[in-house]
Amino acid sequence: MEFICMGGWWDEKRHVYIVVTSTPNLGDVSNRASHHLPVAMLNQYSSSLNAKWQHLKRAFSSRQAFSDFIHVEPTLDSDGKVNFWINEDLKPTPPEKQTWSWFNYLVFYFGVGFGNWTLGSTMIGIGLSWWQSIVVIFVSQLIASVAIYFASRVGAVYHIGYPCVARSVFGMYGSYYYVGARAILAQIWYGVQMYSSARLLDCMLRAIFGTSYYNIPNHVPASQGINSRILLCFFLMWLVHLTLCSLRPYQLNKFFWAKTIIITPAVIGLFIFCMVHTKGNLGSMYGTTTTKGGFGWFFMYAINAGMGNNATYITNQPDMTRWSKTLWGCRWPQVIINPLTVTVSATFGILATAAINNAWGLELWNQWDLLGAIMDRYWSPGPRFAIALCSFAWTFYFLGVNISSNALPFGSDSTMLLPQFLTIPRGQWLATFICWGLVPWKIEASATIFVSFLSGYGIFMASVSAVMMCEYYIITKGNLFISHLYTGTKENKHYYYNKGWNIQALIAYVCGVAVPFPGFCGTLGANVSQAATDIGHLGWLLSFTISFILYYIICKFWPTENQKIIKEMGLGWEQMANAPETVDALTPEPVEEVAVLGAEKV
Repeated sequence: MEFICMGGWWDEKRHVYIVVTSTPNLGDVSNRASHHLPVAMLNQYSSSLNAKWQHLKRAFSSRQAFSDFIHVEPTLDSDGKVNFWINEDLKPTPPEKQTWSWFNYLVFYFGVGFGNWTLGSTMIGIGLSWWQSIVVIFVSQLIASVAIYFASRVGAVYHIGYPCVARSVFGMYGSYYYVGARAILAQIWYGVQMYSSARLLDCMLRAIFGTSYYNIPNHVPASQGINSRILLCFFLMWLVHLTLCSLRPYQLNKFFWAKTIIITPAVIGLFIFCMVHTKGNLGSMYGTTTTKGGFGWFFMYAINAGMGNNATYITNQPDMTRWSKTLWGCRWPQVIINPLTVTVSATFGILATAAINNAWGLELWNQWDLLGAIMDRYWSPGPRFAIALCSFAWTFYFLGVNISSNALPFGSDSTMLLPQFLTIPRGQWLATFICWGLVPWKIEASATIFVSFLSGYGIFMASVSAVMMCEYYIITKGNLFISHLYTGTKENKHYYYNKGWNIQALIAYVCGVAVPFPGFCGTLGANVSQAATDIGHLGWLLSFTISFILYYIICKFWPTENQKIIKEMGLGWEQMANAPETVDALTPEPVEEVAVLGAEKV
């Protein structure tokens, strides 16, 4: 009988590595009668939960047991000392976990893109017409897809996540800032998306339980911007997120498949209902312009808002592509799928929302507002059943996107910030708890404020992406020295740079952020000139261009030590990808194994 290895930890007393296994591989079970599969899956899940519960109970049996529990598996260097710069999730992904094929990525990106219902409505909210919104969305997503394509290669080649890529570019200590900057934006998005899923769960529960649920007494002050009913839904979705945070991407293939299968008919069905009910009468579909200056600057402001929607998604790529089986399988699918699915979905949102607004005299923005308005007018069992299914699909969609696009990046970043204590699942749990402090229902209070924040914060991530791409594609020709990514001393001749900081990268980053920064402050309410506002509208594109070009020029005249070494070695394109140290990093070391059925130290 084969068992699935799910991780493990070092037992100091027994001097062995405890290997975590689960019940028999479901690939073996699939050969049996099909009616046994649900039972096998249920038994596996039950055994895993029981083992984790027993492991948690043991953690509180003594002080030493608790210390062992909170510490992750230590990694020893060549001298036998614990290396605090590495843990299991910072290492390159081993071959057995590189499970994502090109079709997995195709399904994943389709599922992510096809749920962007509100992006178009947001563009209407800041003053664009319906056709202008569609053009802006397509252009911004096309630009984002090109950036994602280039950002994804390093993860597919070396199978490392964003934190390690940041170390290679910004230095062993300097990378902490850039990793932290991404973690902040990922955390904010995580809270906002969790709140969105809670609002959709509220629609589903209202459709199922009717007025007995909808009329739950409110005990939350009006000043908080939320009522008891929505707060209950937020708590329920928080629990669901907390459960899924135990998993890593290579374990979520079928979950993402399910998300894509479920959301597609929900989007199409909701669009058809709105168009049939209103007979396609869209009205004027013009918003109120929220920015000054000529239309060209306003158009760039909208493009920047669309790019801000992808700011972290671009830098997230190594965290997703590190699980890829092939180099190209994780790159081309999104280039083709992302602009099309996002544009089509957003167009559905624009047309459906505009038609309903025109017919009912409302100003709707989000899916839950639309579903709620439909229930207000169609309260019979049939429509309520359809609304319940549609709400469930949207809830499932937001759950999947939130885990892959926000929880995973934060979890990945946290493994670098505290490698002794945090793994990807633990970091995701931490992000889930932080969501309560964000009060995300206040962040989504206004379309204008929300979009202004997104379009502004993108400048910080744009400069990060620019320096990373310039370093990888032009300066170092795609060569990384994997073993040096886990050495934080001056003996690290490749990535220690100047006391742990890549000064050249820092200069390029600061300049890229500084130019549009006054305009960013203006979006937050500061009094700035019209020129600063116009420059700020260029946001992501301007920051990326400045940082990319400036970093290249600086390194031409003032190369880093790592760049000098690569030049002296005469390395060709990605020559280090097949170097012995890279191959060894992907090969797990043999250890003494003690099987523990169903347990996992996360």
